[in-house]
Order: sequence, then C-alpha cells, then structure tokens
Amino acid sequence: MLDQSGNSEQPVIPAKRYFTIGEVSELCGVKPHVLRYWEQEFSSLKPVKRRGNRRYYQRHDVLMIRQIRSLLYDQGFTITGARQRLEGQQARTEANISNQIVRQVRMELEEVLQILRR
Repeated sequence: MLDQSGNSEQPVIPAKRYFTIGEVSELCGVKPHVLRYWEQEFSSLKPVKRRGNRRYYQRHDVLMIRQIRSLLYDQGFTITGARQRLEGQQARTEANISNQIVRQVRMELEEVLQILRR
C-alpha cells in the first residue's frame, strides 16, 4: 500500500491536532532521537514545545517528516541535498505546479457544476 508521498506501509495519520514525539516516531518509522536531530537540520520542522520542553507535532509536521524520511532513506539524498530539495528552487517549482493543478481541477469542477445545474 502506498501513501500520498509514495512511501509503503506507513500507518494512517489519526485525526488529531497534536502528536507526541513517540506517536510521530511510530507514524513515520523514525526513532525519537532522529526526529530531534532533524529539527536542528531542517528549519521548517518546528514542533510546538510546551511544559518541560515536550514536543507536540502537528499533522503538517508529520507529513514533512515522512517527506524527509523518503528523501533520505528511499531516494538516497544527503541531509544537505534533502534540505535544498525541501527549501530550494525545486520546492518552489513543485509548489507552483501543484497550485496550477489545483486551479485547473477547480475550473473543471466548476464547469461540471454548471452542466449539472442546467
């Protein structure tokens, strides 16, 4: 089974607002110390810290960690290469393409809605 990022056999992310580091570790297949290290290496990965410096990750953090894991473990990127991929020109290009696809799908859905209303 493949998830949205192309990774196989990863559990579904529950509908929760916050996740502990242990939960994220299980959801992403990465040990907690690796998650703490990645926080230092990837500036976009910033979990909320509360009492006693406990980390609470949100859904977007879990998705980002899965993407980082895929880049490092599945696609063979180095930390530097993965950082550049996520934060560099490639990420902006992919975001622009995604936005264009969303706009196109929206236009097509609006056309279908107009046809259905007739």
